[in-house]
This record gives sequence, structure tokens and C-alpha cells, in this order.
Amino acid sequence: MADVLLDDVSRVYPDGSAAVSHLSLHVRNAELMVIVGPSGCGKSTVLRLIAGLEPLKSGTISIGGRVVNNLTPGDRNVAMVFEAAALYPHLTAAQNLRFGLALRKLPAEEIRQRVEAETRVLRLGRFLDRKPKTLSAGQRQRVAVGRATVRVPDVFLLDEPLTHMDAGERIRLRTELAHLQQGLGVTAIYVTHDQSQAMAIGDRVAVMRGGRIEQLDEPRTLYRRPANTFVASFMGEPAMNLVAGYIEQDAGRTFVVLGGQRLPFPGTPSGLLRGRTGPVTIGIRPEHVTDAGSEPGLPVLFSSAFRVERLGYELLVACPINATAVTVSDTPGIERLPGGQAHLIARFPRTHPVRRGDRVELAVDVSELSLFDPDTGQALWNPAA
Repeated sequence: MADVLLDDVSRVYPDGSAAVSHLSLHVRNAELMVIVGPSGCGKSTVLRLIAGLEPLKSGTISIGGRVVNNLTPGDRNVAMVFEAAALYPHLTAAQNLRFGLALRKLPAEEIRQRVEAETRVLRLGRFLDRKPKTLSAGQRQRVAVGRATVRVPDVFLLDEPLTHMDAGERIRLRTELAHLQQGLGVTAIYVTHDQSQAMAIGDRVAVMRGGRIEQLDEPRTLYRRPANTFVASFMGEPAMNLVAGYIEQDAGRTFVVLGGQRLPFPGTPSGLLRGRTGPVTIGIRPEHVTDAGSEPGLPVLFSSAFRVERLGYELLVACPINATAVTVSDTPGIERLPGGQAHLIARFPRTHPVRRGDRVELAVDVSELSLFDPDTGQALWNPAA
């Protein structure tokens, strides 16, 4: 097994556009690293560079301490699962599983044992005699995963493997993939645009934008302590509320002003926020805004219910605030786009009788506020770890 090191790696296309720009990343041995980001951010290109399917412009890629820049894909001992299963259509599932092992001229008994082991783990027994066109998307992807892992590679690369499945199948297979990776003890890099998948299975998560890594950390840290407004807006469903506001000092106290309403600052401003007043971007997760009757004692904002989404286990209530919403571009260096009126998304108890148009009082857990520089988008203040 092996770790993976990308050192100052760049990939530039012939037209001069950079898919990956001076990216450095260390994936530890036996770690499940998830790379997440919007379409076109370069995350799939990173996998293809590791696999040797695309050429580097500059930088170094090492697997298990061995520089692989000049090695062919076949010599890198990596296995890759693509968005589309990419099975051989004329072969049965069993033949697809055996194909790579047969090419390596392994003994027939070893091939049989490996295929049987993968069949048990991925529950493929019923499908072995069927060809890909007769399998569902989830079944085909299980066979593709088995074909990759049966080789016992140094590194397991997964590029959007669950995209074409329904929600239930995605949840089931992502759990199985995580268990399989842990059982094999293999280093794995998993690429997705779905941040819920990233949060669910990643040991660590790298958030990419525009060919660069914006933040790399454990899922909980990314969620609670985003480095900038892009990470804050990308990680979380629903996304963090981002609203233009102010920091004010009054009679020795510090307040966060949101739509003309004041909230007490959670603690004493320190670090980048020490002595600061004026415009800031205020971030608050929907779970930290709720009906004031459900959380007595918290500071309150006054609003109305503009939209109510009933999800069964909770209500999502959109509440207009007399402030500007902050929206974030996918393009690095352009942090804010023109925004309209802000609507705070709040989570209400599932039995709450609120209806569209009702006046509401919103309890805000100010200890969970994040504050960002309105020009650069960089974090000035995050909740305590």
C-alpha cells in the first residue's frame, strides 16, 4: 500500500487554459481522500494525472515514495472507476472481473479466489453470468468497482462513481465503498461534486475551485470552520446563509448588525477581528436559526415566512431580511457576485404550524456565527472548534 504526493502539479491545455494550477496534495497511506468541487474545477483531472491518463505540464507525482511522472498507466499499479462503469459489453460480469487478472497471467486458482472474494463483498453472485446491458446502473458500477479492487492496487481512484444512480442506491453503494476501502487498507481518492457524499465517507476532504485547493481538512472542520465564503457556501445542504452586514461598537459592547437588527457578538473580537468595525459578510447555518419559541433565551430576529418546505422530519423556512444576500463565484479572485434581498433559511420543528406569510421570530445561536471579509471572502471569525 502507498501514500500519494502531488507536488506543485499543473496541467495546462494547448489553448493555454489551466485545468490544475500549482496544486500540492498529500494523501496518506490507507486514507480515503475525497476531492469535491463544482463542475470544471479540475478534480477529475487530478485523478487522471495520478493515473497517468493526462500529461503534466510541471510538478511531481509520487506513489509510495516512487516518482511516477514518466511511468505508463499500467506501471503505476492504480485502479480507476469512472463515472460510467466502462465495462466490456461483450463479456459477462464474471469475465469482466477476471479480465485484468488474466492479462497479468496470474494462476487460475488465484484468479478464482480473488473473484470469489470480491463477489462476496460486493454481493455480485446473482449477476456473474449476465452482460452489462442487462444490469442496472448500480449493478454495473458494483462490477466496475470489483474489477478495480480485485487487482489489489496500490491506489484506488474513483471518479464520480455514483452519479447515475437513484438516491437510495447512492447511499447504499457509497457506504459499501467506504467499508471495502477500509477492509482492503488501500489508499483511495474519491472525486465527486456531491458534498453530502464527501462529508459522509471522507477521512479528509479537499475542496477545489478553479484548479486549486481552497481548503483541506476533516469534514467536521470544513463544515464548522470554513476558510472562506466559497467553502462555506459549498459545504452544507442547505448551504450556509451568507448575508452582508456590519460590526458595530456601542457602549463597550460589540454587535453584529443584520438587516438593521442587532445581535450581540459571541465573545470578545480577537485575531483578524480585533478592533474591526464596518462591513462584514455574516454566515450562519440553517440549523442555528429556528423558531424562537423552540429555543428560548437566544437573540431574536424578526421576519416573515416567505417559503415553507415540509420535509417530513423538519421544516425549512425562508425568511426575508432587509439586507443583501452574498453569492460566491466559482472563479478564484471574484468572491462576490451581485446579490438580491437575503432570505435566511431556518430549520423549524416538523410539527410547527408556520405558513407562508406568517410573522416569525427567529432565534439565532450567535455562538455559531462565522464572519468573513466582504472583499476577499477570507474567514475573520469561526465558531470554536
